[in-house]
Amino acid sequence: MGTDLTVRRAGVEDARVLAELRWAFKREDHEGPVPAERPVAEAEEWLRKRLRGGPWRAWVAERDGAVCGHVFLHLVERVPEPFADNDPLGYVTNFYVAPPFRNRGAGAALLAAVDGYAKGAGLNTLIVWPSERSAPLYRRAGFRAPEELLERPVSP
Repeated sequence: MGTDLTVRRAGVEDARVLAELRWAFKREDHEGPVPAERPVAEAEEWLRKRLRGGPWRAWVAERDGAVCGHVFLHLVERVPEPFADNDPLGYVTNFYVAPPFRNRGAGAALLAAVDGYAKGAGLNTLIVWPSERSAPLYRRAGFRAPEELLERPVSP
C-alpha cells in the first residue's frame, strides 16, 4: 500500500463509490439484529441528485487513486437579520474512513478540506454530532462543545 494521499471535492461521478462507502460505514456501526438491507442503488441515486448542486458538498480521500474515505457538508441557511452576519452554518456529516486507512492522515486531511472550504465560503460555524469514536479527531481539529446549543429529539 502506497502513501500518496489526495483529497478532492467529490462529483457526480463519485456517487457509486460514495454510496458503497456509506453502506460500509453504516454496517460497521450497526448493532443488534440485521434487518433486510436496502439496495446501494438508492443511496447512489440520492447522492447523484445532491452532488449536482444545492446545499450539499462532499470530499473524498484517495490513496493511490482509490477512494478510501469521505466527508459531507450541508450548508444551512440562516434567516436574515439586521444586526448580525447572515452567513450559513455548515453541518459536517457522513464522515468515514475505511478501516485500513485510519490513523494515516486521511481523516485530518478531509477535515482540513472542509475547513478550507468553510473559510473561503464565509461560513459562520461548523457543527457536528460526533460518535464516541470520532470525537477525539474533531476535538483535535478545533471543534468544541457549544455553550448555546440545545437539542430535543422528536419522538413519535
